[in-house]
Amino acid sequence: MDTIFALATAQGRAGVAVIRISGREAVRAACVLCGDVPMQRGVRRLRDPDGELLDEALVLRFPEGNSFTGEEVVELHLHGSPAVANAVLRCLGNMSALRQAEAGEFTRRALENGRLNLAEVEGLADLIDAETESQRKQAVRVFSGALGALADSWRGKLIRAAALLEATIDFADEEVPVDVGPEVGALLSDVRQEMKREADGVRIAERVRDGFEVAIIGAPNVGKSTLLNLLAGRDVAITSEIAGTTRDVIEVQMDLDGLPVTLLDTAGVRDTEDVVEGLGVARARERAETADYRIHLLLDPSDRPDGLGGDDLVVQAMADIYPSDGIAVSGKTGAGIDALVALVSERLQQKVGRIGIAMRERHRVAMLRAIGHLDDASAALGQPDGMTDLIAEDLRSAIRAVDSIVGRVDVEQVLDEIFSSFCIGK
Repeated sequence: MDTIFALATAQGRAGVAVIRISGREAVRAACVLCGDVPMQRGVRRLRDPDGELLDEALVLRFPEGNSFTGEEVVELHLHGSPAVANAVLRCLGNMSALRQAEAGEFTRRALENGRLNLAEVEGLADLIDAETESQRKQAVRVFSGALGALADSWRGKLIRAAALLEATIDFADEEVPVDVGPEVGALLSDVRQEMKREADGVRIAERVRDGFEVAIIGAPNVGKSTLLNLLAGRDVAITSEIAGTTRDVIEVQMDLDGLPVTLLDTAGVRDTEDVVEGLGVARARERAETADYRIHLLLDPSDRPDGLGGDDLVVQAMADIYPSDGIAVSGKTGAGIDALVALVSERLQQKVGRIGIAMRERHRVAMLRAIGHLDDASAALGQPDGMTDLIAEDLRSAIRAVDSIVGRVDVEQVLDEIFSSFCIGK
């Protein structure tokens, strides 16, 4: 494989800029710049081919098998000037047998060299993109190998079940000392229950990664935009006494107790002959239906809005004018805002409490595929003799589905998509 190099830190001025070199020629390339490379770490002066001083850098050396990529790696920790980093990158680019790394190529080599499995690669991608505490915690669990360990546990149980069945096939003409059916059935049941729990939590895990949507809906001029501005802490939506001011869906992203949340301010829902406002109302209804939660802002809390869901909140608007014993807010005084935020946060946290470790649709599809094979195997297990071969094949199919979660099989088609999300240098 080619020896690759790239800037591993962000572009622009910073305290430190790190250039990573990975591959067979990594040490040789570093020697061209600094004369000799320390066995572990040391400060060296970097010079260009004409002998001009480029920078004084901390040089780190990672031997093959003990680096992030699994290859020999040298890191140059430079002073964080863009000019310094660019000068060193130019020198490396002019060397033979070296080339600029592509997006995600260092991490892809870590996968190919067995340093990471596919689930850990996905966890790393999410960790890099994490903006809230909940996103960080979720990504760290996967990156640290929790999902891989769970998949290995399922694989071990299924292999045990398959081995028991294979024994009955191999020794069909001999007496098998015990009936393997109960143990096989128990193993399949345990794996199925754990997979089902994980699969059910993927949808919520995706929302933690991508963000929950909370839509504010109600009639025109009821105070939706004012409420959005208060929740966002700034004026993001135009407020006016003229009904129908909001014509489109306004989105505001915020961190709500560690959870990523996108607030949606929608057009006032009413019948109108204004074509543009009518489009806004239609879009408001559509976005509200797909949101995770809806806050129905009403002047009369006794009204029951159309399409009220079980998780929806009905909130009294203009509480300074229309007092209420229920959930009420005032855009003018700010009364009730903290209580509303706390209630929304509590409900979202309850949802998050149901997530497991798996966090991507790819994981859910693989688990559902495995569950289907386990259901077929369990159904056949209770049938008369002669089904053992079919049950064993179902178990092999279930094991392949589990292996696809961590990248042992059937994942070539998803690799390019995953690594395209990484920056160059990672």
